[in-house]
Amino acid sequence: MTAPSTLPATAPLLTLKIDVDTYRGTREGVPNLVRVLSQHGAHATFLFSLGPDHTGWALRRAFRPGFFSKVSRTSVLEHYGFKTLMYGVLLPGPDIGRGCVDELRAVEQAGFECGIHTWDHVRWQDKVRTAGASWTSRMMRCAEERFAQVFGHAAATHGAAGWQMNEHAFAEHTAAGYAYASDGRSRLNEDGSLQDPGETPYRIDGSSCIQLPTTLPTLDELLGRTIDGVLITTANIAAHLLSLTAGAGRDHVYTLHAELEGQKLAPIFEQLLTGWKAQGYQLASMADYYQKVKDLPLPAFPVSWGEVPGRSGELIVPNPLRSSTAARPGE
Repeated sequence: MTAPSTLPATAPLLTLKIDVDTYRGTREGVPNLVRVLSQHGAHATFLFSLGPDHTGWALRRAFRPGFFSKVSRTSVLEHYGFKTLMYGVLLPGPDIGRGCVDELRAVEQAGFECGIHTWDHVRWQDKVRTAGASWTSRMMRCAEERFAQVFGHAAATHGAAGWQMNEHAFAEHTAAGYAYASDGRSRLNEDGSLQDPGETPYRIDGSSCIQLPTTLPTLDELLGRTIDGVLITTANIAAHLLSLTAGAGRDHVYTLHAELEGQKLAPIFEQLLTGWKAQGYQLASMADYYQKVKDLPLPAFPVSWGEVPGRSGELIVPNPLRSSTAARPGE
């Protein structure tokens, strides 16, 4: 089990949300992250892709604005590997939930919270925004059924692939009984800082599920960009991220990837863990964060989209200009 934190209950939380997108990330990156997190006494939430790995299908995004800029900055081939990039193209996509049962169960056995990322990562990310209720429900319930088969119980939480959702998907959260999820992003400035430092978790209109949005930029959104005249590289990216959390005194959610921080970028992640502990943060899971905010009055927003610097396309984001009145649960 993960060692409990010795920080005071008043310490701000740095919630670690781990997206696992691929077969290779599940087999190689996840065990590496379990070891590192355990060494640091950190809590975290692992969100798994549970169906076929069709990473190669993502090559169809080549004509989208910003796609080539992103892949050239983050060296997709280096981090994902040639074989992974051929899944669904020249090679059949391996079934992650069937082929990685031992790796998946080992995470929960090590004391970490486990939840659902998606069934088919590329298919969800590319189609869900305009998909209907039937397609959305089928995809989500495939993942829910596979999770229950692997772990022997229902999932408690969800974090959308590519931060992509639709109104039917949010309705499915209610059907699944999720009390909390992390499906979207905060609105960020060009340097990765929050546009609204006072932002809190929120609900989607009509849903009781609390959204815990990612509040910090990801490594692949920062690497290779020039920010305030400084080129962000592997040598200074940890320092840049730590500058965004220094002295803030507020809770944060950081999304990392088993394919990046769990493999070649693992040394950067260790720098971040050490730095966040030195800044006084408690390294938390999504469940920890939910326990902290579940009884607070939180705003409600309609489903809303926006861009995040360094990432192509639009993602789910809160829209403070269309907020409903904050209310406590049940009010």
